[in-house]
Amino acid sequence: MSQALPTIGHWIDGQNLLGSARRQDALADERSQEVFNPATGTAEKRVLLADKTTVQAAIASAEKAYPAWRATPPLKRARVMSKLKGLLEQHGERICALLTAEHGKVAGDAMGELQRGIENVEYASYAPELLKGEHTRNVGPGIDSWSELQPLGVTAGITPFNFPAMVPLWMWPMAVACGNTFVLKPSERDPSSALLIAQLAFEAGLPPGVLNVVNGDKEAVDALIDDRRVQALSFVGSTPIAEYIYSRGCATGKRVQALGGAKNHAVVMPDADIDNAVSALMGAAYGSCGERCMAIPIVVAVGDATADAVVAGLQAQIAKMKVGPGSDARNDMGPLVTKPHFEKVRDYVEQGVKEGAKLLVDGRGVKVPGHENGYFLGACLFDHVKPEMVIYKEEIFGPVLGVVRVKTLDEAMRLINEHEYGNGTCIFTRDGEAARYFSDHILVGMVGVNVPLPVPIAYHSFGGWKRSLFGDLHAYGPDAVRFYTKRKTITQRWPSAGVREGAVFSFPSTK
Repeated sequence: MSQALPTIGHWIDGQNLLGSARRQDALADERSQEVFNPATGTAEKRVLLADKTTVQAAIASAEKAYPAWRATPPLKRARVMSKLKGLLEQHGERICALLTAEHGKVAGDAMGELQRGIENVEYASYAPELLKGEHTRNVGPGIDSWSELQPLGVTAGITPFNFPAMVPLWMWPMAVACGNTFVLKPSERDPSSALLIAQLAFEAGLPPGVLNVVNGDKEAVDALIDDRRVQALSFVGSTPIAEYIYSRGCATGKRVQALGGAKNHAVVMPDADIDNAVSALMGAAYGSCGERCMAIPIVVAVGDATADAVVAGLQAQIAKMKVGPGSDARNDMGPLVTKPHFEKVRDYVEQGVKEGAKLLVDGRGVKVPGHENGYFLGACLFDHVKPEMVIYKEEIFGPVLGVVRVKTLDEAMRLINEHEYGNGTCIFTRDGEAARYFSDHILVGMVGVNVPLPVPIAYHSFGGWKRSLFGDLHAYGPDAVRFYTKRKTITQRWPSAGVREGAVFSFPSTK
C-alpha cells in the first residue's frame, strides 16, 4: 500500500492518534485499508484499523472522563451542543465534500443528511428540560418521592457507511448530553466526516475523553461488544450483524439497541394522485443511489390500471435522470459506495431477470464520461415482481425498484405484514378511510401517508418492527433519553424532632 496516501487515524482523549496505543511510531506495521472515491474508483486515503489495544485505550479514556462529565450540570453540557450546532453549520460545505468524496452522494443529498444530523444536536441541547425528573410531595405522611434520570457511564456506537455524518449524530450527542461518555466506531469505508465532527465537538468545548472515535473492522467491533466497561451499545446496519451485536452484547450485560435491514413497500391505490406519487417514488427509490434503510425498493400497485400508470410515469422520469459524480450539483444520482457493493447490486439485477421479472429499465450499461472506473449503476426498474423472488425478499440497497401487482388493499397489506422486515412503509391515496385503516393495521414501525420516506423528525424517535430492530427502544428523540439514562426513584422522610416511633411490620402503603 502506498505510503503517499493521506492517513486517517483515530480520535482518542482529544487527540489525533495515527497509530495503535502500543506503536504510535510504527505506521508501517499498522493494519489499514484504502478509502476509495467511488466516482473515480481511485484510492485517495487509507484508514487505520484499530486493534483491541487501541479500542481499550479509547474506552479507558472515556472511563476516566466520565466522573467529571457526569458531574457537569446539564445546562453546561447543553451549551456545548449549542456551540457544536453552530460549528457544524459553519463547516457544512467541508463536511459535505467529505461525504461526496468518500460515499459518492450528490451535494444536495449530503447537505440534507447533515441537516438531519444537526437537528439531533439541537434536540440534545434541550438536555436540561429532557432530564428533569418527576416529584411528588407527601406521597405519604411527611414522605416525598421523586425520580431522577442518571447516566449509564461509557457508551458506544457502531455506524454504517450510508449516513456517515447523520447516524453518528443520532447517537453520541444525546448520549453525552445525558452525562455519558462515548466511543464511536464509524464505517471504515467513509470515516473522515466522523473524525472531523469529533474535532469540532472538541472545539465546541467537549472535554478530552468524552467522545472518542476508533476506526476499524470486526476486531474493533468485538472489542467494544466484549468490554464490560461499555454499558450501552447502539448499532445501525444489516440485520445479520444487528442480530449478532444484540445477542453478543446482551450476553455481556449491556443495554443494546441494534437497527437492522429493511424492505420498504409503497402501496399505490387507484385513487392516488399518480403524477405526485411517481415523483415521490423517484426520490425514494433512487435518491442516494438507493443506499438508505428507508428507501422504497418495492411498489405495490393496487389494480393493473394503477400499475400501468405508475410504470409509465416512472419510465418517463427515469429517462430524464442525470447520473454522475456527486461533486456536480446537476446530477440526480451518484455512484455506489464501493466496487464490491456495485457488483453485488448488479448481480441482484441479473438474478431478477433470471427469475422472470420484467426488466423495463436496465441501468447496468450506464457510462459516465471521464469516470469510466467509477461505481456507477443507473436506475433499474422491474415490473411483475413476485413475492417468491429474491429481488423481492432481500434488501438490495441499490437503485433497483420493483413493481408488484395486486388486486386489493388487503392483499397489499398481507404482503407487507408477512415480510420479515418492518422498517418503513407508505400509502398513496386520497381516501382518508383507507389511509387510517392502513396506518392502524400495518405491522411496520414507521408509516407514511402520501409521504414516501416517513423518517421522524429529531424530537420523535426512529425505528422499525420485526427483524428491522433488536431491542426495546428506538433511535434518537425521546427514546434516546431513555436509552442513555437509567431511572432512579428516591423516597424520603424526615421524622419530626422528639417524636418516638415504634416498629411497623406491615408493608408500607398510603392507606
